[in-house]
Amino acid sequence: MSVARRVLPALPSRRGWCPGLARPMPTGDGLLARIHPASGVLSLAQAKDLAEAARRFGNGHIDVTARANLQVRGVTEETRGPLAAFLDAAGLGDARHDGGPQRLTLASPLAGLDPAERIDVPALARAVEAAGLAIPGVPAKTLVSLYGGGCFGPGEAEADIVLRAAEAGRVALALAAEDGPDRIGEVAEAEVAGTVAALLDAFARTGRRRVRDLGQDERHALTRAAARLTSPERERGSVAPNGAWAGQRGMPPPAGLHVLSPSLTILAVEAPFGRCDADALDALTRIAATLGATEIRLSSTRGFVLPATAPASAESALADLAAAGFVVAPEDPRRAVAACPGAPACASGSTPTQVDAARLAEAFQPFAARGLTAHVSGCAKGCARPAPADLTLAGHDGRYGVVLDGGPGDEPATQLTFEAALERVRRADSTETLHRAFDTRPIKSDP
Repeated sequence: MSVARRVLPALPSRRGWCPGLARPMPTGDGLLARIHPASGVLSLAQAKDLAEAARRFGNGHIDVTARANLQVRGVTEETRGPLAAFLDAAGLGDARHDGGPQRLTLASPLAGLDPAERIDVPALARAVEAAGLAIPGVPAKTLVSLYGGGCFGPGEAEADIVLRAAEAGRVALALAAEDGPDRIGEVAEAEVAGTVAALLDAFARTGRRRVRDLGQDERHALTRAAARLTSPERERGSVAPNGAWAGQRGMPPPAGLHVLSPSLTILAVEAPFGRCDADALDALTRIAATLGATEIRLSSTRGFVLPATAPASAESALADLAAAGFVVAPEDPRRAVAACPGAPACASGSTPTQVDAARLAEAFQPFAARGLTAHVSGCAKGCARPAPADLTLAGHDGRYGVVLDGGPGDEPATQLTFEAALERVRRADSTETLHRAFDTRPIKSDP
């Protein structure tokens, strides 16, 4: 079912920058400071320091983002400076101060550990990061996604440039487009960083914020800038001919236990709706140490991955992590429901999305078991989930616009209180679609 986009004259404004430590962003619960751990990896000492920083300089709440970064909430004008100094001393400071991306790449949380990977993903990510740092004017939201061809990958983040292992030490490249990644060729692994640098430099010159917004001529300019992409001879080491982007990008490990080898078990957990607190992060760090882990890896599932070299206690550790508030099972219905911070944490939100999402998840369980998804958004921006959902509740003036098979920016079928929407989900026949549960006639309001 196609969904019409609605006209949103009062759409909450985007604040126009990506909040780092040097420049946090004001929101409903104070200032929000984003931390970008290198390669999405925290040492146990850094994780402990981050929990302490959230307590001392924020309100104790920590967000895990879809790009596998972290956010400390509730920072004040008085504490922003001490927070930045504290985390900089912990090795978690901003990587750049020119407005460019603090972290350019996103890879599998198991990069370098996944035995099925066909390229050296960590080394490639470091090379791309270094190349990006040298290019002025790269937009702050620019993202390069890397998939090494292993059992797990980076997920479905909205990358501007997508890199994927091909055959015999080669890497396929694609540029973001409206209908998904548009493959532009292949290069040898050793040539990836230079090719990406040429693409980023050309992209920065367009003045656009995202690659997907480029016009056709601008796209051609990007590929021309990387001379190897247009080599008519297709010499050894040059980009292979263009073609369709075949296959799927790998997804991160879902919540639960994953045995990679007899000596390495992975524990993957998720923060419910992308939110945990300092106490939960402390618990995660303590449990990681008991498993023999020396680091905590962030995942685009809005969660964490623990590489356990002492897997005998993995089952009990998973139970302890559940007690600390984390999602630990793939069938947990909260995994099927996306939610932003909402009110009062976000100034744009008009509804308590975190509380409402937790209640919706319980009722949504039969639909989640069938693979359906839901999204509870505090406003029409839809920050928690860019993709459409089977059921979207978009907050507006304390109520929710109901969108089926769409997103918060689409025209709602009806406006309901949360209790009314929840009751319809509870009454719905879980063997059918959600359309029968909601009135899809022209928009109206409950009395």
